[in-house]
Amino acid sequence: MTHKDSTVVLGLGSFGVSAALSLAEYGLNVLGVDRNREIVHALAGRLDRLAVADSTDLDALRGLGVGEAQRALVAIAQDVVTSVLTTSLLAELGVPEIWARAETVRHGRILERVGAHHVVLPRHGIEVTLMGLHHVAPSQRRV
Repeated sequence: MTHKDSTVVLGLGSFGVSAALSLAEYGLNVLGVDRNREIVHALAGRLDRLAVADSTDLDALRGLGVGEAQRALVAIAQDVVTSVLTTSLLAELGVPEIWARAETVRHGRILERVGAHHVVLPRHGIEVTLMGLHHVAPSQRRV
């Protein structure tokens, strides 16, 4: 990614799409990543960048420039292994602000241990969480 104010959303299920589109509406540069080509194609033109990739593939993440992003949201929760591996790779890449969706409090604790700075529990106030995720300095917002 070329913008330091970029946000990466990994996992474009209903939660990920909703978050990515909301963040784009707030003026952030958003890269959406999912392994499902059909989902990615359905979002064409709605986000700054889209990519079909496996979020557990370190080389793929490097190739997309994910490590250069200011923040990332791991919107994968139902597949705990993928969620945890993706979060740990983002930490390895040095992403400064990692948000990760968890299905349970225990899942959230594991995500924190592998590098998540913020854990999103959708059943516990997603509106408040998204407010925190898009709250960046005006100088970081896209004009």
